[in-house]
Amino acid sequence: GERWGVVTNKPSWLTDPLMEELGLAQRAACVVSGDTVEHKKPHPQPLLHACDLMGVTAAECLYVGDARRDMEAGQRAGMKTIAALFGYITDDDNPASWNADGMIEHPDEILHWQQRFNQA
Repeated sequence: GERWGVVTNKPSWLTDPLMEELGLAQRAACVVSGDTVEHKKPHPQPLLHACDLMGVTAAECLYVGDARRDMEAGQRAGMKTIAALFGYITDDDNPASWNADGMIEHPDEILHWQQRFNQA
């Protein structure tokens, strides 16, 4: 399977126990929390740090997020971006205005977008 990581603005004291509880801590190639590096999203630094940890370039990455700041961070880092229309999306959000490269309604759709970008 593909390697993946987590980049969140949550501090590590919240992120780490959550990743363990969900059984994802050992499956993720990296976890970058809001207190891992100096800047938080929408700054690209956390995403670029994740790239460094995984040994990949930003151009090789597909970043999936559920907030405008996620799309901004991914775009600034040079990644393809996908807006997840689930998660923390509220009625006041307008994901169509986030300029994402794509939008998904279910996590399974990530594979479709990954294949699409790999063919481009």
